[in-house]
Amino acid sequence: MKIKVCGMKKPENIVGIANLRPDFMGFICYEKSPRYIGHNIIKSINALSSEINKVGVFVNASMEEIKDKSAAFGFDYIQLHGNESASFTKKLNEKGYSIIKAFQTSANFDWSSLKTYTPFVDYFLFDTPTKQYGGSGKKFDWAILKNYTEQTPFFLSGGITNNDIDTIKNLSFEQLIGIDINSKYETEPGLKNIDLVKQTIKQIKK
Repeated sequence: MKIKVCGMKKPENIVGIANLRPDFMGFICYEKSPRYIGHNIIKSINALSSEINKVGVFVNASMEEIKDKSAAFGFDYIQLHGNESASFTKKLNEKGYSIIKAFQTSANFDWSSLKTYTPFVDYFLFDTPTKQYGGSGKKFDWAILKNYTEQTPFFLSGGITNNDIDTIKNLSFEQLIGIDINSKYETEPGLKNIDLVKQTIKQIKK
């Protein structure tokens, strides 16, 4: 199972987490987020090992903004974490970007809406509904994932802690490929507890 550490912000912390070799590291490009990255960490991101997939997380951004920041930071994946349409996702895919499309998932989520996105994304990510577009530290009812019938692999996100790893590994969702961790591993927004992340990587990989 893969692990994505999201919401990285501080140069030294980026290096510390990178040394643990997570599969993906996510960087928030949404200005309203407390984890929003500035251009001062371009060198830190560009210096990451090619073994770590760098993900730029955008919320309802323009095509031009995604293009500019992807070029500056060298993102391997674009995560669309807002209300982006399937047509917008298609256009981004046609420009050659690898895409993770996030959805805020609840009991009344329309699973059939995913079909229009499926041809254009590499992964889905299912997160807890929040006005802030993520980082809530809260879980949603994972049982509703039984309604997912697409073949596209997905990440599970939303309030995951070390105590959840064994439960997650025992979930019987064929397309569950990994977890996305963020706020529950922080000492402050954007600053991850390296020891906690290390424990989770060890648990998820064993």
